[in-house]
Amino acid sequence: MSKEHIVELTTIEQWNEAFPIMNQLRSDLTIDSYLELLSQMEAEGYRLFALFVEDKIVALVGLSMRVNFYNKRHVFIHDLVTDVAKRSHGYGEKLLNYIHVWAKENGAAYVALESGMQRVDAHRFYEEKLQYDKWCFSFRKTL
Repeated sequence: MSKEHIVELTTIEQWNEAFPIMNQLRSDLTIDSYLELLSQMEAEGYRLFALFVEDKIVALVGLSMRVNFYNKRHVFIHDLVTDVAKRSHGYGEKLLNYIHVWAKENGAAYVALESGMQRVDAHRFYEEKLQYDKWCFSFRKTL
């Protein structure tokens, strides 16, 4: 394979390999809770893609195809993370550009995501580098 390539991760072995990167974003997860939730999420349509450089994962994106009234058929990005040691090399942008093409090929009208209020640098990345629109607020209530 080439130096850089993107692969959908579908096996337990691949998920285990991805855990240290995902854990940088979702630091509350243990390997057991990650695998348990990922198994449930995959059954509901979640897909996990990895960007490899020199056969080592440097970035991950987790997504699902959704349909609703306001975004029509769209890809929703649940997780996007680049290994802290590999940031500022354009890997997140490459992975998202791949997903934009993949989404369009799969009939999506939009790619949507949510980002924590405190993640100002991430917001700048989405808006300035990738031309995402900030168009709504997301709310939740703990039960």
